[in-house]
Amino acid sequence: MKAIVVRGEKHEPVLHWADVPDPVAGPDEVLVNVLAAGVNRADLLQAHGVYPPPAGASEILGLEIAGVVEDTGERVCALVPGGGYAEKAAVHKEMLLPLHRDWSFARGAAVPEAWLTAFVNLFLEGGLIEGESVLIHAGASGVGTAAIQLARDAGAQVLATAGSDVKADRCLELGADGAFNYKETDFAAETMKATGGRGVDLILDCVGGSYLPKNISVLARFGRLVNIGLLGGPKGELSMAAVLMKRLRIFGSTLRSRPRAEHILITQAFRERYWDKFASGELQTVIGRTYTAPQAGLAHEYMASNQNIGKIVLLMEE
Repeated sequence: MKAIVVRGEKHEPVLHWADVPDPVAGPDEVLVNVLAAGVNRADLLQAHGVYPPPAGASEILGLEIAGVVEDTGERVCALVPGGGYAEKAAVHKEMLLPLHRDWSFARGAAVPEAWLTAFVNLFLEGGLIEGESVLIHAGASGVGTAAIQLARDAGAQVLATAGSDVKADRCLELGADGAFNYKETDFAAETMKATGGRGVDLILDCVGGSYLPKNISVLARFGRLVNIGLLGGPKGELSMAAVLMKRLRIFGSTLRSRPRAEHILITQAFRERYWDKFASGELQTVIGRTYTAPQAGLAHEYMASNQNIGKIVLLMEE
């Protein structure tokens, strides 16, 4: 089969569409003929040599796929720990999500990583409930566009940050009650204004260190900060006085490194709660741009430029 192979130096990786051995399905796994794969920040980090796959996972890039089960012809999408940027992938059968009848493979590939990440961190980690408020950073990203819709569906007040007015407007279209262009306004001040000075109950943050002081300042009493990324660096100044006085909780969370059994439980819980809402149109995948697999390098460059709204998807064709 063909797959994306990373060559060159770590500071400047080159992605090649090249011949590699076919994967071998393990116990309880099936082979999926991959027709589309989602692009994620984790893929960029892995290509630069700073985010290796979990032990036993494929070293090929790619964390979410859509395609056809080789033996049965079933149309599916799935979260995978690696191996998505390829024509075939071995997937545990309990991780398969059935594609809705009218879905393209690109649409299916835009779901698993982004939506499961949003689901886990809003609800299983963050404990968001109806009537609470949430601030979602990078609201126009793949995870952000999913998180806005899930939080809105849960009956929360939804606020979001984004890097342009166009992106902020898209957040509002998806159901955010307020969206702030962080390049033009102070998101902390806008958040406090939008909540009547109370602050938010939950923050979903992919920025990390540079946002830490402001995040702490806008959390309400008993608030929770769930950090899922380090785009703003790994270090930040933390006011322990605010943490103590407001009785805050800070979580660090990743999806990829969790054990398979946990991935299966998360996938099944998400399917039971939300899969029919995709079919009804209540929830919408947002795809910003598609590339063919040999253009994976261009897809990575586009993601690194922070221009995308929603998901970037690779189509597995020459």
